[in-house]
Amino acid sequence: MRMITFFLVGLTVHVVFFLSIFDIYFTSPLVHGMTPQSTPLAPPASRLVLVVADGLRADSLFTLLPNGSSRTPYLRSVIEATGTWGVSHTRVPTESRPGHVALIAGFYEDVSAVAKGWKENPVEFDSVFNESRHTWCWGSPDILPMFAKGASGDHVYTHTYPAQEEDFASIDASRLDTWVFTQVKSFFQSARSNSTLKASLLEDKNVFFLHLLGIDTNGHAHRPMSQEYLDNIALVDAGVAELVSMVEDFFGNDGRTAYVFTADHGMTNWGSHGAGHPSETLTPLVVWGAGVQNAQKVTEPQPYNDGYLQDWKLEHLRRVDVNQADIAPLMASLIGVPIPVNSVGVLPLLYLNNSGQFKAESMYTNAIQVLEQFKMKMSQKKETTLSFLFTPYQLLTESKQAEFTRKARILIQLEKYDDAISLCQSLISYSLEGLVYYHTYDRFFLGCSVVLGFVGWTSYVVLVILKTHASLNRHPNLTKQNPNRNLARLCMCVTVVITAFLLIQRSPITYYIYCLLPVPVWYSVLKESGTLTDLIRSAPSLPLWKCFCYFVLVAFGVELLVVSFFHRAMLTVGLAVLSLWPLLSGLYHKAKFRSLSWFLGCLCLAAFPLMPVVGREPNLNLVTCAGLLTLFTSACYLWSSRQRTPLHPSDRQQFVTQLLHVAVCAYVPSLTHSSLQQKQGLPLLNQIISWSTLVSSILVPLLSSTRLFHRLLSIFLSLTSTYLLLSTGSEALFPAVLSWLMFVWINIEQEALLAQGVSGRQELSTLDFSANIDIAKIRQLKLDDIRRSYFFVFFIITAFFGTGNIASINSFDPASVYCFLTVFNPFIMGGLMMWKVIIPFIIVMCTFETIQVATQLSSRSLFLIVLVISDLMALHFFFLVQDYGSWLDIGTSISHYVIVMSMTIFLMLLSVVTHILTSQRLILWRRPKMHFP
Repeated sequence: MRMITFFLVGLTVHVVFFLSIFDIYFTSPLVHGMTPQSTPLAPPASRLVLVVADGLRADSLFTLLPNGSSRTPYLRSVIEATGTWGVSHTRVPTESRPGHVALIAGFYEDVSAVAKGWKENPVEFDSVFNESRHTWCWGSPDILPMFAKGASGDHVYTHTYPAQEEDFASIDASRLDTWVFTQVKSFFQSARSNSTLKASLLEDKNVFFLHLLGIDTNGHAHRPMSQEYLDNIALVDAGVAELVSMVEDFFGNDGRTAYVFTADHGMTNWGSHGAGHPSETLTPLVVWGAGVQNAQKVTEPQPYNDGYLQDWKLEHLRRVDVNQADIAPLMASLIGVPIPVNSVGVLPLLYLNNSGQFKAESMYTNAIQVLEQFKMKMSQKKETTLSFLFTPYQLLTESKQAEFTRKARILIQLEKYDDAISLCQSLISYSLEGLVYYHTYDRFFLGCSVVLGFVGWTSYVVLVILKTHASLNRHPNLTKQNPNRNLARLCMCVTVVITAFLLIQRSPITYYIYCLLPVPVWYSVLKESGTLTDLIRSAPSLPLWKCFCYFVLVAFGVELLVVSFFHRAMLTVGLAVLSLWPLLSGLYHKAKFRSLSWFLGCLCLAAFPLMPVVGREPNLNLVTCAGLLTLFTSACYLWSSRQRTPLHPSDRQQFVTQLLHVAVCAYVPSLTHSSLQQKQGLPLLNQIISWSTLVSSILVPLLSSTRLFHRLLSIFLSLTSTYLLLSTGSEALFPAVLSWLMFVWINIEQEALLAQGVSGRQELSTLDFSANIDIAKIRQLKLDDIRRSYFFVFFIITAFFGTGNIASINSFDPASVYCFLTVFNPFIMGGLMMWKVIIPFIIVMCTFETIQVATQLSSRSLFLIVLVISDLMALHFFFLVQDYGSWLDIGTSISHYVIVMSMTIFLMLLSVVTHILTSQRLILWRRPKMHFP
């Protein structure tokens, strides 16, 4: 198979394996076609006011000041007298869109929404707003439009400020909340003179939604412990007090308004959110007004062991915790609208101040609404599964469904409301379990198909390595193999059977890909069976004991890399072991200085995985130090190499320019953050420098000489300039230390090659990336090349987990992108953060490209071993996903599988980019040729 063909096939196979995890674990849980369910009794409230304080932590609201007073006196008075309070528990990802969907629609957002930045509807869904008669919304342009777009009809009215107002460098982000309260006040004032609007307001089943983004923005910009964040909370409390007074006055104090105050997510101490830390998942919930239970004093210990009741001085008041999705049925019950049909929330009855009949009827409605989803899911799965293969959910068969509903109705008629409520809660529990059962019905089948394909592909790559890059004793009759016709017929029959089976079951098109892909893969494996024969024939001449030792070491090495995804400190252990490689291999006695440099480089790099990924305070002095370190090491190298590899005047000018550029980029972050702290905004000059540096970071190295170290140094300086602009602390030192170790690795591999007795070795100073490769000098793979490939994978993982990574959403500080922009834009900010992760990748990839050239190997051979190692890691994570029981563990392993597959695909693509980056050159001027010794 030609290189380009193999590359495209490998890329396709890995893309399929990557996408498979989303079809198996992350398909949308929503079903459609259910009938909306509403309680037949009159609701206690005619209207609902929902206030969501974006990014408000529970402890920030409930904790008293040192003097015993509250920074939220109005809400505290509600908690102590007229309302019911508790903690709303959110789910990962703790982002604004999923949080609002859970609050207003009652279900937890599926991962497909992230592709649209949590702004638009990836799937249609029902919501409390959609079921209301009218809904008026005020707030952020990132949140409100998604509910207006998803509503049937035109009864959801939104009022938003310009997106440019969401600026982390704003003088005072609390003005976003002031804008909302001012707009609501103007709205009710205008309604007094607008008879049409007033008539709409006086109707029942209305909702008023206030989205307050100021707290979240101040938290990102100044941290949740800052005075700006805490003052914003006090402003919101005063705004809510004024809002309630205004609403009650407008409706004549009719006592028919219910109020809900909560948050979509919390925030960590370092000003980020997205993961599952308690500071992110615990949000306040305060409900009061029509139909809501007043504060209930308690004397007995409450069933909460988190210690918050004592910290908040609220142990004497009943606390009622809920899941975030439970708030949707609560709001629907208060104003008498149908519960959103996709809701999985359970009505928290302790918040209601109604008759036993109303509570029982409301819980029955909730149970039927969830049961309808279960029935629809079961029906869909039954229609797409052969009858003799269909296994129903045993705890809720059709007969048991009918029995549950019949008993519940009888108990309500007999006025045994507590028993009816208990039975309905059991029905909801079974229905939710059944929804999960049918949603994951095909998971094992698809998982087996993917594993079969994965094992087949890895086996095929191993056979290709043995066939084309290993020195085996070839059997003359097996050198040229013809395709086995019987094997081809068998594969065709298997393909027809699988296709017919999927057609009968009306399976999605992706199922065909996952199930049919193993067929050609295993056909290719079985076709290369002659290579296994060659391996067996060559066994007597192979150093079997050495092969076994390498196999054991690689197995332990792969396991160490897998464990490092869960415990970053394992990378430190790995680097400590790697530092001893020259000593264990005997290289130390032949190259003491390089071995000592390798030892120190590994130990310095080993410090980074031990540093905290999250919660670091910005330290811009370290960014400046990183710039100075880069300048010092680069200048030292250029000075020391002036005799071996003299620079052309144009190259000298370019390096001087790049060094000056690094110095500027080391100073820009300090200047930018100083300006932001003084609330003077992002300086335009700094922004221009930052964006121009980013755009030129790939192009500038193409102007330099293609001599090995000259090109590598130019790449390093160019990428480091961008990395400094994206740094806020110790991570700025990472590229400098990593590059130092990579330069040492290149040199010490030359010594390893000499120790192996490889002839025709060239001096590194004479190598040129653009030189034509002498095919005659390309050698076959040796056992030591497995070690080189493993080192590369290890350094790639270290580059990924060294300072911050996408494995944890909140491991990035938004301040990292302040040199580029301060106005909230998830795609641009996410892209910049991804580029920050990619920069160390490129440094390691360029080093690997250099080692392939320096060790006289084809670009394909080493990379095939890398593919095998990374695929073994991905397969390991896939098996872990199958073994884990809890969703938290499954989610962790899935994220790690996705990371490994993404890295593999990215490395395949980046190998092409790296080759261009190292070997190609942009000629902007003619220059005389120079002759080097």
